[in-house]
Amino acid sequence: MATLVLTVVGTAVGGPIGGAIGALVGQAIDHAVFRPKRRQGPRLVELAVQTSSYGSQIPLLFGTMRVAGTVIWATDLIESRGTAHGGKGQPNTTVYSYAASFAVLLSARAIQGVGRIWAEGTLLRGAAGDFKTATGFRLHPGGEDQAVDPLIGSAEGLAPAHRGCAYAVFEGMQLGDYSNRIPSLTFEVIADPAAVSVGHVARVLAGEVGGDAGMMLDGFAASGGSVRAVLETLGQASGAWFAPAGAGLAMRDSPGAVATVVDAGFGGRERRTRSVAAIDTVPRSVSVGHYDPAREYQAGLQRATRPGPGSRDERVEVPAVLDAGAAKTVAEAMLARAEAGRVRRSVTCGFDGLAIAPGRCVAIAGEAGTWRVAEVMVEAMVVRLALVPLETAPIAARATSGRVAAAADAAVGRTILVAVETPGLDDGPLSAPRLTIAAAGTGAGWRRAALLYSLDDGASWTAGGATAAPAVIGVVETVAPRAPATLIDRDGAILVALAHDGMVLGDADAAALDRGANLAVVGGELVQFGSAEPLGGARWRLTRLLRGRRGTERAAAVAGDRFVLLESETARTIDLPVSAIGRTVRVMASGVGDDEPVETRCTIGGVSVLPPSPVHLRVKGTRLHWVRRSRAGWRWSDGVDAPLGEESELYRVAIVGAGGERVVETAVPALELAPSDLAASVRQVGVFGASSAAELVLETGAMA
Repeated sequence: MATLVLTVVGTAVGGPIGGAIGALVGQAIDHAVFRPKRRQGPRLVELAVQTSSYGSQIPLLFGTMRVAGTVIWATDLIESRGTAHGGKGQPNTTVYSYAASFAVLLSARAIQGVGRIWAEGTLLRGAAGDFKTATGFRLHPGGEDQAVDPLIGSAEGLAPAHRGCAYAVFEGMQLGDYSNRIPSLTFEVIADPAAVSVGHVARVLAGEVGGDAGMMLDGFAASGGSVRAVLETLGQASGAWFAPAGAGLAMRDSPGAVATVVDAGFGGRERRTRSVAAIDTVPRSVSVGHYDPAREYQAGLQRATRPGPGSRDERVEVPAVLDAGAAKTVAEAMLARAEAGRVRRSVTCGFDGLAIAPGRCVAIAGEAGTWRVAEVMVEAMVVRLALVPLETAPIAARATSGRVAAAADAAVGRTILVAVETPGLDDGPLSAPRLTIAAAGTGAGWRRAALLYSLDDGASWTAGGATAAPAVIGVVETVAPRAPATLIDRDGAILVALAHDGMVLGDADAAALDRGANLAVVGGELVQFGSAEPLGGARWRLTRLLRGRRGTERAAAVAGDRFVLLESETARTIDLPVSAIGRTVRVMASGVGDDEPVETRCTIGGVSVLPPSPVHLRVKGTRLHWVRRSRAGWRWSDGVDAPLGEESELYRVAIVGAGGERVVETAVPALELAPSDLAASVRQVGVFGASSAAELVLETGAMA
């Protein structure tokens, strides 16, 4: 005798789920495929790695998800060339930077928008929509009237609009922060304005399925071998099942209308009507992989265990956004359903049982509980219903996402730009006047800005490349009184307010100070500090001061002057022509957070290439003596004599006497004076001009 079996296909752990309920709908859902002849469901890893392979599957996104997408178009790298000036006698080098334009396909269905964007794990675009690196960005959300992107259209001539699919275009993205290559990107995609139900996803994927049953998902990515495989994954996670509804199916997670059946015992043969499988047929633990919103949508794992024998672990990957508690609840519910599924009940009845299709819920007359129909079998004129107990909804579980190391979403802010000319900071003398540029932002997320400079008051501009790493910049609030440059100032203190709390200063011991650590521009003076005390609110108190470094002892700072910590990695230097001495240089910077370029000016006095003024002027007998200083060898490492640092040794001495002023040049650091001389000033003459003057007032008759 032939047997007809109507069944719902599924797994013991996940609960019955599937697209074929006997002859009710056939295999309609199986015909809706993502990739032909494959039944594999979606996996977590598919969303984490950006690809550019032809034929890569594009997921259908629901809710809010973080996905990598697929690069579908890109230009060649755009190369820019600049010059980096070597320090400590090193030659200048040519530095290349790169930008790129490319497009990334995000979703195979339309979306609402894009939130944050990560590049190599760090934020490229913050929650406020601010970009941390310069780029042009356009989003095409996937509307049916979507136009061709203008950049792609101009480059390709004939290009698709990708209607119905969402994609993002980056134009001229600067790659300096990413080793001059296109970084791996991931996107926070908002496909729907709110969470979606499992039933809603099923209805979108397969029009035969109705209802909005099942748990709510903050986000979901539908991909894999077939729609049926995706729905099976959703069923495992939610415990929902299919039941007939008219000519189609409805997803259910509650019994709905419960039919009462009577176990009539038809068939005339003994049948075992109840069975319980061994406990070791149930997994000892169930693990659920998911995307955790508290971990910036990175993969999380929650686990539920049961007591008793067994060692098998069942792991289910759900490419959905679930918080830790929801994922833990899913794991515990799956384990509870598996334990409940050990029980099987069989009911035999007349032909009226054919009206009860698989997926319906029934109560057995005279018995407690609600059962779900797993199979309907017709054999020898008898209808037999195979039943499984309906598990009650689980209690929400508590769980933790663990330690979260979220990418910093610091504001970029407006560019702060400082351009100064300082004495040479290397041991060797400079061969051209040098401009030092330091820049930062009002926000801690600032990275760099493009530079232009002009030597002709803006009539023409020269590209200066990009700024260096963000510098520590602030404003001087209180200046210590003058102190000798030859001693450590242990009494004075300088108070500075830095641009934001992300900037920090540190201490330096004697050895570090000797190596040049903690050197800062304070107004026009170069100062080193041994101790930096935080006062809160980005304010710092600097003590143990070394004043007037590298011949700047005459500069006098006032409250409101700029403070800049000079470090090799944060200073961008530009060598200027000798003709720039005595002229004003205009410097312009444009960063990601600047609505308009930021400009500053610096007058090039030549301090970077001129020798420092002589020191220790004194009169011995009738001769004026002094000690020269050199713009080379400031550290005086040999302890003997500073190198000359110029082509020849020459001094220009201006003497004021009873008969007026006379100027004398001499090649030695001494000069004979007349008894009537009243004052003298000495300048050392170097390759690029004379130093500032060292002055001495003479006492009449002291030379006698």
